[in-house]
Amino acid sequence: MRRLFGSVRARATLGATLVVAVALVAAGAAVLLSLKSNLMGEAGTRAERSARAVASQLAAGTPYDKLAGLDGDDGPVQVLAGKKRLVAASEDLEKISGTDSDRVKPQAPVAPGGDDADDSDDSDDHEEDLDPGEIAGESTFKNGSATIDGDAEDYRFAAIEVETHDRGRLKVYAGAPLAAEHGAVQTALTVMLIGFPLLLGVVAGVTWLVTRRALRPVEGIRSEMAAITASQDLARRVPEPQTHDEVARLARTTNETLAALETSVERQRRFVADASHELRSPIASLRTQLEVAAAHPELLDLDGAVEDTVRLQRLAADLLLLARLDAGERPGDAKVDLAGLAREAAEGRKGVTVDAEPVNVAGSRGQLGRVLANLLDNAQRHARSAVTVSVRREGDLALVGVADDGDGVPASDRERIFERFVRLDAARSRDDGGAGLGLAIARDVAVRHGGTLTAAQGPAGGALFELRLPLA
Repeated sequence: MRRLFGSVRARATLGATLVVAVALVAAGAAVLLSLKSNLMGEAGTRAERSARAVASQLAAGTPYDKLAGLDGDDGPVQVLAGKKRLVAASEDLEKISGTDSDRVKPQAPVAPGGDDADDSDDSDDHEEDLDPGEIAGESTFKNGSATIDGDAEDYRFAAIEVETHDRGRLKVYAGAPLAAEHGAVQTALTVMLIGFPLLLGVVAGVTWLVTRRALRPVEGIRSEMAAITASQDLARRVPEPQTHDEVARLARTTNETLAALETSVERQRRFVADASHELRSPIASLRTQLEVAAAHPELLDLDGAVEDTVRLQRLAADLLLLARLDAGERPGDAKVDLAGLAREAAEGRKGVTVDAEPVNVAGSRGQLGRVLANLLDNAQRHARSAVTVSVRREGDLALVGVADDGDGVPASDRERIFERFVRLDAARSRDDGGAGLGLAIARDVAVRHGGTLTAAQGPAGGALFELRLPLA
């Protein structure tokens, strides 16, 4: 059972069926109440019409035994005088309830010389004032039952008062049968009890089929992702439905995620391979020098050993910084003066001039200083004689430019130089160049600080690197 309702299809079917069931019950109850109310009102109208017909005869002075409508064909009729004294009733009336009197046979007349008015009931303070021969404007209604000539039925009774000239105030009760109302309500209820379950079955079946069809691409995505996980082949992609719905967008997003993951893994593999290659050279050189020194101490190249050690230390530091950046290390939010940082980075460097205005950004002073140092190292490596550093505002950004007067960077290589371990042909010598990580580190730090780092052609024809960062 848990496995069944762990299915989205089952939960969707159950939810849709429950919603429709609640709606059907509410609608059915409203229909039954409305039907019952309308039919009850129609029965009350018929009963009031019969009661007014009898009251009109009484107002005209018609004797009780001459009253029309007492044959029982249209329903039971009672005429009450005084304190609920029955003075006239329908023929063959055997039993009645729901009126002011349960008597079925007229009672004996009042004493000679008197009239029905002598037995009037004055206890009702809210009795409507009527003139002789006048019929009350409002009727009251009650439900009850009556048995006429052996047939027992439920009735809707209407009661109306009439003031006569010689018999005082009389109250007329007339009933209309409720058999039609009961029959219609029972028929509607039966139809609902039979039709609603069938309709719910149809809703459940249609919902099951529709959700099955809608979720079929999801199952395809799931099975393909399971196969990718088992095979570890990130080049595979999940099928994308030829639709424009949420499932299609899920498939496209999944493929984009797989592509990004594949790129990241491939980049990591290249990074590990390149790092191993770059580390191998200084380590091998250092080992060779140490082995030679061990056998022939007089041949020890101490300066070369120190240089290889320093290069190895710098490479290890670069790799460690890249690892931290890849791990998502967030920069600090300290306020950094780029002008002061640029002057510090340029201090002691030959041929470097700084033209800077005070500009503050938020971030890591150490990482931003590393960016400037890497850009200056790169510029000095390729400059003929001069390197210029500028710091200024550009709208809501801080702009740092590092330009040299060297040969510049070809337009086709201006993005490739920011890749890790990439060195252009003119800078492949390890004696003159680094491991190809300086610009990659600079761009990664810029991106982590919400900025950009781009390469262009400088005013002197050399390379121009522009660092843009949000102002603090």
